[in-house]
Amino acid sequence: MHSDKLGGAIKMKQRRQRFSPEFKLEAAQLVADQGYSTREAAEVMNVGKSTMDKWVRQLRKERGGETFEGTPMTPDQLKIRDLERKVKRIEMEKEILKKATALLMSDSMNNLR
Repeated sequence: MHSDKLGGAIKMKQRRQRFSPEFKLEAAQLVADQGYSTREAAEVMNVGKSTMDKWVRQLRKERGGETFEGTPMTPDQLKIRDLERKVKRIEMEKEILKKATALLMSDSMNNLR
């Protein structure tokens, strides 16, 4: 933690804790699959109730095939995200190759004249 002095008062800044997709999935499965209440699961996993609510909603959406903003937690959604990134990269590479080909063709046509 880091403290700053503001007008005589000390303000504590907390760093936001980051959780892996695997941890989020395991936590959300307590509610979705194992019958824990959101409050119980939050206590067991040492996270806030609102955080647990969000993870459970995300898990249910992902299982329903919906995409969720942020990092996916289910293996299928992680795979989809990775494949979408690969497709985007390949499409960019294809555009670069098309432009390079057009440039080379115009150069070779100018040399034939």
